[in-house]
Amino acid sequence: MSDDHRRPDAPDEDAAATNGPDADTEVVHLRDDRDLWEGLHEGPRAFKLIQGYVWHPREAELNLTEMLPRTLGEEIHLLIDAMPQAPFTFFEDGTMSATQQVYQLTVLAIVQPGTDPARLLPDVAALLQTELDKTPPGVGWELMEDLREIGS
Repeated sequence: MSDDHRRPDAPDEDAAATNGPDADTEVVHLRDDRDLWEGLHEGPRAFKLIQGYVWHPREAELNLTEMLPRTLGEEIHLLIDAMPQAPFTFFEDGTMSATQQVYQLTVLAIVQPGTDPARLLPDVAALLQTELDKTPPGVGWELMEDLREIGS
């Protein structure tokens, strides 16, 4: 009968102590590993929720920054920046982007600690859709969820 009571798959303690140049080094786990990629957050954080483009024919002479609201709720901001030209040559339907005034659109949320920004997305997306649906014919958009923290 053997005096060895270790599981068959358990590491050999003697072998572990003699293997490698750092065999004497003891590893101490001081915190949750999530802190390594998320960091500790004690105050509000800024997150992009939605990012994309909005456009209209140049001859329409619309000003979407005046037509769309600046906020979509408490601490949820709609940023619209006119671009000198689109970052692409053609739209999916073949329309040349040079014929359109293109804006970059960003929805930014200031998120309190303990709040998951992904949970804000469905309601904010619905509010934004309602606002975009109010724009005149000829206005188009392509938007995507982003969910990246700003400044990280």
